Amino acid sequence: MSKRIMVVDDSRLVRVQLGDVLEGTDYEIVAYCRSGEDAIAQYNEVKPDLITMDIIMQGMDGLDASKLILKEHPEARIVIVSSLAYEDTIKKAETIGTKGFVDKPFHREQLLRVFEQALS
Repeated sequence: MSKRIMVVDDSRLVRVQLGDVLEGTDYEIVAYCRSGEDAIAQYNEVKPDLITMDIIMQGMDGLDASKLILKEHPEARIVIVSSLAYEDTIKKAETIGTKGFVDKPFHREQLLRVFEQALS
């Protein structure tokens, strides 16, 4: 059975790249969200196994959105996918309760490894 992924990123290019990377795997993208607010609104409807979350987006950023989703749904598994791979940002994401951090530009092997770790 495929694992359901919600992609939260305002970049169309990143959404296409994630789709390409996940093609032929047991991951299925079931929702694309362009903002943190959109992700929060769609979470209950989609009930994804995993969320990929960018940090910098219009409106609410990905860290705040992750915090709110995890407060409401502590079982949620969120992997941050961002170019802000700085020690303090990664630490803040871990403190919030996200399950991993993948820096952009990402590589297929790295992405799939972090997804597996987040879901185990």
